[in-house]
Amino acid sequence: MPEILTANRLYDGDVVYRTAMGDWVADVDAAELIDDAERLAEAEAAAQADVKASKVVDVAKIPVLVADGRVVPKRLRERIRAFGPTVKSDHRPGAV
Repeated sequence: MPEILTANRLYDGDVVYRTAMGDWVADVDAAELIDDAERLAEAEAAAQADVKASKVVDVAKIPVLVADGRVVPKRLRERIRAFGPTVKSDHRPGAV
């Protein structure tokens, strides 16, 4: 099962995902899908360098599925981080 790396961008707290080029982006579909333990270790080491450089915090690897061409985190918590609240915005108090 593929995994991706996620973190929070330090300057604004946004959830971000590491791409194959080593960038951190908000689009989960742009995340590098990693199936290989050696490649995952390399990506994690590079991500830790980004932590030391104060680019991101709380780096974590998460298992994902690919469904209909979309990257979908397996755990509900990570799906909420990737796609937003589980309640439609028009049902929240103060919605326009």
